[in-house]
Amino acid sequence: MDAAITELQKPFLDQSQIASSRAIMGLDTQLIDDDTYFIVEAGGELAGCGGWSRRATLYGSDLTPGRSAALLDPGKDSARTRAMYTHPRHVRKGVGRLILSLCEQAARAEGFTQMELMATLAGSRYTEAAAISRSSA
Repeated sequence: MDAAITELQKPFLDQSQIASSRAIMGLDTQLIDDDTYFIVEAGGELAGCGGWSRRATLYGSDLTPGRSAALLDPGKDSARTRAMYTHPRHVRKGVGRLILSLCEQAARAEGFTQMELMATLAGSRYTEAAAISRSSA
């Protein structure tokens, strides 16, 4: 997470903005407690992580203000894609796509038909590419 936050945002944010972003970025341990968080390893190295949530909070770490552990209703709410990070040495290798696919499958198994995701500027490039890929499939 730290490497992704520090390195992948450099083309979009200055150092003070990256430092500020740490106040809302990072791990939400509720995802681990809910067993909805995935870790991907490649060659014995942590390549990426991310998860999904059945709870109302859309983004943020354990320390982010305004969090809500309220459960979502799969019949009317979108599951949340959460805390996705790819190590800079593993970008463009399908790590994010794998995590997103795992999240979608798990959320679908619990009755969700939609997912919502909020992305950083660095992450938005990936999510736009994934959306294009899914719509043309």
